[in-house]
Amino acid sequence: MSSTREAVTGDASVDSLSSRFQAVRGATTALCETLEPEDFVVQSMPDVSPTKWHLAHVTWFFETFVLEPYAEGYRVFDDAFKFLFNSYYYGVGEMHRRPDRGLLSRPTVGTVRRYREHVDCAMGALLQERGEDPEVVARVTLGLNHEEQHQELLLTDIKHVFAQNPLKPAVNPALRPAPAGTASEHRFVAGVAGIREIGAAGHTFAFDNETPRHRVLLAEHALGSRLVTNGEYLAFIEDGGYRDSNLWLSDGWAAVLERGWNRPLYWSEDREREFTLGGERELDRNAPVTHVSYYEADAFARWAGARLPTEAEWELAASDLPVRGNFVETGFWQPVVGRDDEPQLFGDVWEWTSSAYGPYPGFRPLDGALGEYNGKFMCNQMTVRGGSCASATDHLRASYRSFFYPDARWQFLGIRLAKDGAA
Repeated sequence: MSSTREAVTGDASVDSLSSRFQAVRGATTALCETLEPEDFVVQSMPDVSPTKWHLAHVTWFFETFVLEPYAEGYRVFDDAFKFLFNSYYYGVGEMHRRPDRGLLSRPTVGTVRRYREHVDCAMGALLQERGEDPEVVARVTLGLNHEEQHQELLLTDIKHVFAQNPLKPAVNPALRPAPAGTASEHRFVAGVAGIREIGAAGHTFAFDNETPRHRVLLAEHALGSRLVTNGEYLAFIEDGGYRDSNLWLSDGWAAVLERGWNRPLYWSEDREREFTLGGERELDRNAPVTHVSYYEADAFARWAGARLPTEAEWELAASDLPVRGNFVETGFWQPVVGRDDEPQLFGDVWEWTSSAYGPYPGFRPLDGALGEYNGKFMCNQMTVRGGSCASATDHLRASYRSFFYPDARWQFLGIRLAKDGAA
């Protein structure tokens, strides 16, 4: 097994890998087509990275972990980029401080674009020469999945940037408004109980944090038939949800008091409109609520007489379903009203679970610096599942685990309810 042992793919032909490389890299570029040069450099808070930094960092990943070790005679584009665009891989060197990424007016956007072209050209040659090498295949596949993660981050980060602008500009004015609809009746559906297995299985790509596959014991429970809507969350607000300390975890209540939370991020003060990647729009009460923290999701669930699902409950509910839903390719870039025949387990919003992000039994991170990708973050964060309206469709699967700090709100984060016992 290769040292990048979890980054495997079932289709490792040179042509297919080259085509996928070009498609993913092209998709990243396409996300930026409506942006002006000034938009690429703004950092609105420490968790947000400038668009320019995202474009350079995913390129740095291929240069550092694929080209330098495997492309004979490769010429590094700029030695300074090793420091400027490293994120958290101390195994390959130091890095520029994350909160200060917005201070990097240089290199220019044009230089970063030339950097991408330089690396893409070298990668094209490498894939023709060594595109059947299992280790090259594994690292390129990992790099492409890493880039798809940053495509979503690019959108959520630039959304936060634009939301700070009093003009409330659209990131993409051409985005289609979601079709109007009525949310289906919310009900609880019996979940899978007993001793079951979760985690990545088979020989398709999976991140190391999805492994190893292992057994879990689930008590009898039920899951919400759909996501919680804006209208339902509005009822929580109007019933004094943000004023009742009994509904909140201690840290959550402290955040409410210290930060003045009284509605989801991006809702207008009168709770009639919300800021979207297509600009400010009327709040759709039937669409899934989004941009809420774990604390808010947990408080809502308690108010509703329910709880949040565990990640095992969520995965087993999704494991036999196709990955189908409202993803970035759909073109809304905003949660939409679900269909009556769809449980909305994939797409629209990342669903908070009650499970702390930690290692599975027997977990082993990747060897070397790539082992820093997931394992060292397995503390003080909560697991989310399902992907969002800004995720790439082919990036998701039932075993996929992502994670955020419980006070995070700038991602497309939403709520599904669960309860103990029979439906």
